[in-house]
Amino acid sequence: MTPNLTQAEENYIKNIYHLQQASGSVTTNDLAAILQTKPASVTDMLKKLKTKKLLQYEPYKEFCLTLYGRKTALMIIRKHRLWEYFLVHTLRFEWDEVHEVAEQLEHVESKKLVEKLDAFLDFPRFDPHGDPIPDSNGKMSIQHEVNLINLPFNKQAEVTSVRSQSTELLELLKHKNINIGTKLEVKKKFDFDNSIEVKMKNLSPVTISEQLAKALFVRVVAS
Repeated sequence: MTPNLTQAEENYIKNIYHLQQASGSVTTNDLAAILQTKPASVTDMLKKLKTKKLLQYEPYKEFCLTLYGRKTALMIIRKHRLWEYFLVHTLRFEWDEVHEVAEQLEHVESKKLVEKLDAFLDFPRFDPHGDPIPDSNGKMSIQHEVNLINLPFNKQAEVTSVRSQSTELLELLKHKNINIGTKLEVKKKFDFDNSIEVKMKNLSPVTISEQLAKALFVRVVAS
């Protein structure tokens, strides 16, 4: 864990960061829904985080992380994504098995361990789901990608990231032989439900729902 922070506090900071990335600022109800807890419990924690200078917070208003809070969140996310990479690429876990294990490992306090882990893995820039791994300064690589639903027909592309990491979604992608790095083309779009047909090399075309397509991001590659 980050010095002077409990595991619960780290979980709050990380979830505030993710919500803030999506909408710019966060409400108590937003956070309570994500953490599946009562707004009153959230309010108590927000006061503690403000005292530790991690949060800009006033009662009954939207809030956001301070610069220090954001840096702290990025270091927690760095650990989580490095551990996911280690579990998949070194210990051969499946990509739908690692999130909960990494949730436990992200609270390890040792900075030396994290830096050695990064070096051992040869400084990966993206985790097994295509999310960028912050470096030791909190900087992340940017991928130039588009949502699969917007990919033009017959353009070869490579899957670069998955926006949802639910076990059910990752299981479905595995069933359809789609992973990070999979090359595919969109062949058809069906107006009835906005599902799409995609073709992967040496495999029969498969139909993907609009919901699944919106969770996948790709980059166009040379044919």
